[in-house]
Amino acid sequence: MKERRKITTLSNDELFALCKEEEQPNYFGELYRRYIPMVYGLCLKYLANENEAQDAVMDLFEEVSQKIKQYKIQNFHTWLYSVAKNHCLLRLRKAKQAIFVNLDDIFVENGDLFTLLDKEKSNEEESALRVCMNELKEEQRKSIHFFYYENKSYADIVSITGYPLEKVKSYIQNGKRNLKNCIMRLLNLQ
Repeated sequence: MKERRKITTLSNDELFALCKEEEQPNYFGELYRRYIPMVYGLCLKYLANENEAQDAVMDLFEEVSQKIKQYKIQNFHTWLYSVAKNHCLLRLRKAKQAIFVNLDDIFVENGDLFTLLDKEKSNEEESALRVCMNELKEEQRKSIHFFYYENKSYADIVSITGYPLEKVKSYIQNGKRNLKNCIMRLLNLQ
């Protein structure tokens, strides 16, 4: 019989796998508890009201606990970020506050997957990022450069490069993964 570790010692990935496998509420509850600061911060950013943000966090708990069973989710952090953002936008629309966002032009997979483009970097991290950017395939390198360094939308990148929209999304996603792996390898973080 395999030994069961305390739930709080499990990694986010382990908890997510157990949520999907065993569908026990305590696994989901712990996983969601860990993400409350991110979800609350995101809701506060969009709703600009502490009470509304707190209500949204609670509503999202119910919504996400049901949706997690219905979808094939590759990255819980990214998926939760997207669901929370869409939930806030829907709340704003229902409140008749005009927000016009083309979700096709927004890439929501920032989070902990790729913080090296989002934060101050040490000289070592900056150097690793430069080396790894040069190791990417041209399509991935261009797409990531336009998206992160020049703040171009998907539509802009399609216009500039001529790549199909779905390819641009794929180049960014795969390029980020390749960069993360390369940087972790170079910085001996694996």
